[in-house]
Amino acid sequence: MTESDARVVPNARLAFLLLLVACSSVTAPPVPEPLAASSVFEWDLPPGFPVPSVPAANPMSAAKVELGRHLFYDQRLSVNGEAACASCHRQELAFSDGRSQAIGATGEVHPRGAMSLTNVAYNLGFAWADPTLASLEEQARVPMFNQTPVELGLEGSGEAMIRRLTADRRIEALFAAAFPQEQDRIRLDNVLKALAAFERTLISGNSAYDRWLYRDERAAVSEAARRGMRLFFSERLGCFKCHSGFNFSAAVTFDDASPRELEFHNTGLYNLGGKGAYPSSNRGLVEHTSRPRDMGRFRAPTLRNVAVTAPYMHDGSIATLPEVLDHYAAGGRSIESGPLAGVGRDNPYKSSLVTGFSLTVREKEDVVAFLESLTDEDFLNNVQFGDPRSVP
Repeated sequence: MTESDARVVPNARLAFLLLLVACSSVTAPPVPEPLAASSVFEWDLPPGFPVPSVPAANPMSAAKVELGRHLFYDQRLSVNGEAACASCHRQELAFSDGRSQAIGATGEVHPRGAMSLTNVAYNLGFAWADPTLASLEEQARVPMFNQTPVELGLEGSGEAMIRRLTADRRIEALFAAAFPQEQDRIRLDNVLKALAAFERTLISGNSAYDRWLYRDERAAVSEAARRGMRLFFSERLGCFKCHSGFNFSAAVTFDDASPRELEFHNTGLYNLGGKGAYPSSNRGLVEHTSRPRDMGRFRAPTLRNVAVTAPYMHDGSIATLPEVLDHYAAGGRSIESGPLAGVGRDNPYKSSLVTGFSLTVREKEDVVAFLESLTDEDFLNNVQFGDPRSVP
C-alpha cells in the first residue's frame, strides 16, 4: 500500500459511513418437500448493511421467500404464458434486462427500461418516476395488471392465473408452507406478498469495493479504481450527491431509519425546443404531479452492479459508462438534430447538482474502473436467486 493509499483508506471509509448516515414440453419437476411452516427467516447481510424494513402485514419467512422465487420465474403469471418477472429482470444482468426499453408479454415496447432489482429492499421508490408506489407489494401489482404499457398483461385474467397455479400440486405445496394459517391460500394478495418477500432478499454487498472496504483485501481494488473512487467522492465531480450511502443510490429506508423523502432529478438529458421539454412518452415526475418544475425528473438508481446494467438512463439512450460520464461532464447532453434536438445543459428544469466538470482520458478510465469495482459476481451467480427449475 502506498503512502497515499494509507491516507485514502480511512478517509474513504469515513466518507462512506457519513454518506450512510446521510441516506439514512418439459417433464414437470417432482413436488418438493415444503419448508417447515414455522421456519424463521434470518437475514444474511453484508458488512455495513442495515436490516431492511418489512411490512407488518407481510413478515418474512424462508417458505414465503422460496414460494416467491418460484413465482418470480413462473410464466403462468402472464396472460399468454410467454413472460415472467424474470423476463425483464435477469439475474446475470443484476435483475435488469439489457434492453433500452423493456418488452411486455404481448410484444409491446415500453417507453422505459427495466430497473435493476439490486438491493430493492432498501428503496423508498419502486419506479423511475412514480411517487405513489410505497412498497414492493404494491409495485408487484403494476407489471401484472398494467395496460399502458402491457407488461404481464393480466388485466381481466387474474382469476385464470390463480386457477393455473391452483392446478399445480408443486405450487400448492409451496403456498401451504408459506401461508400455513390460511384456508384460501392461493390468491392474488399472497402472490404479491411472496414476490415481494423474495425480492427483499436480492441483496448485493460483496463487490471488490466491499471486500476492499470491509475485509481489508488490498488487492481487490486496482490503483485505477482507487483513483476513480477519489474522483467519485470529490466535490469536483459530485457523483455521490445523488448516488450516496451503502447503496450508491437516492434516499433509502431500513429498520429504524430517519424519515426520508423520495428524490427525483432532471439531469439535462433532453431539452426539446429549448424550453425544457422531454419526449412526450417519458416526461418523468411531471406526469404524476402536473408541476412544470417536475419535467424530466427521474429517480437515481443504485450504482451497484452498474457495469452489467447497460444501456443507461431511464430510456436506455446512453450506451456505455464512458458516455454517461460525458453526459455529466458536459452538464447535460446535447443532441444536434432531429426531433429530440436540444442542449440539455440549458434545460431550465435541470438539477442544480448537474453543473459539469472536466475529465482527462485517464481520469475517465479511472472512474469507470471504480464503477466496475461495484460489480458483485456472487450476487449475479447466487443459485438461491436463480430459476428453481434449473437447480439439480
